[in-house]
Amino acid sequence: MSDVMAPVKERLANRPSWLAPLYAGNASAVIERGFRVIRNANWGVIATGFFEPVLYLLAMGVGMGALVGRVPGPDGREITYAMFIAPALLATSAMNGAIYDSVNNVFFKLRYSKVYEGMLQTSLGPMDVALGEIFMALFRGLLYAVGFLGVLGVMGLVTSWWALAMIPVALLIALGFASLGMAVTSFMKSFQQLDLVPMVLLPMFLFSSTLFPISVYPGWVQGVIQALPLWHGVELMRQLSIGFFSPMTLVHLSYFAVMTVFGVTLVTWRLRKLFLR
Repeated sequence: MSDVMAPVKERLANRPSWLAPLYAGNASAVIERGFRVIRNANWGVIATGFFEPVLYLLAMGVGMGALVGRVPGPDGREITYAMFIAPALLATSAMNGAIYDSVNNVFFKLRYSKVYEGMLQTSLGPMDVALGEIFMALFRGLLYAVGFLGVLGVMGLVTSWWALAMIPVALLIALGFASLGMAVTSFMKSFQQLDLVPMVLLPMFLFSSTLFPISVYPGWVQGVIQALPLWHGVELMRQLSIGFFSPMTLVHLSYFAVMTVFGVTLVTWRLRKLFLR
């Protein structure tokens, strides 16, 4: 066993001095605990995150879509309203799954069950905890993405094999929101503050060009919308759904990469400040 662990121990020994107090290279222990919890969880509650976007798609895309008709797609060509909102709902599903997992669950562990406090009394570092919890939020986002993309395929709402890339992109979106969500949660001190989360998510869902083309808004409002993370996720998903790409594709990807790095860095710093004084 010691020979097997030798390469791992060598890599950890060669860590930069500033990283040693933060990362023990054992985020898998946090992930293993997370899967044990999921095994005993109420899967009916978890499944609700999948059915919500499906119901939106049936009500808005199919129901109201018959009245709306066709709208301009990412490449300028007209597409059905259902094809327009379906990728947006997939991006929203990835966001919701990651946010609620990284906010509600993390808040309880942080403030009430004191799970993180116990973890950080072991050899685990704050970055191990952060990466492990973010991974579990990604797993939930993966379940929603795979299930919803299957629904889109059955309904004939994807027209390119590039649509398969919507699954890893959904994980990227979930990664950005999960890391930032966990970081924000580390500042919360009461259950009442959790009410702020839907107050932010709902307007972002409604105004991030999910249900209407961004062109319907005034110019200054468009600028505000384009600063929102969900808008970048929605536009990226729409491009993948038809296999159309532009220089903005890299901008969308870079947005979530920066968002992830910022979130992981902030939550690592917060956990260290809270429990490793």
